[in-house]
Amino acid sequence: MKPYLLSYLALGGAILCEVAGSSFLQKSAQFTRPGPTAIMAVFYIASFYLLSIALQTLPLGIAYAVWGGLGTVLIALISVFVFKQSLDAMAILGIAMIVGGVVIMNAFSSVSH
Repeated sequence: MKPYLLSYLALGGAILCEVAGSSFLQKSAQFTRPGPTAIMAVFYIASFYLLSIALQTLPLGIAYAVWGGLGTVLIALISVFVFKQSLDAMAILGIAMIVGGVVIMNAFSSVSH
């Protein structure tokens, strides 16, 4: 398997683990519920481990932008559909700008290749 493909797979796993960890952070009720708190910790540890694997090949700035940007988009969607929270127009615009920034970095930056 090509190193960049493996790195992007690890980065995808890191993003999913971070989103799961953030979801359980919401369920932990400020760390008062031991089960969700423990699950949250496991997901965050797994996320950083997978991110460290991705960083063996990917530049830090690119990997972190993708990790943070896509994590933000996914957790915003989970907050709407799972936790029944709402996003206003400015939040949606901000999320769109994050997505645009990540796309521009990956598509056009010479640092990402």
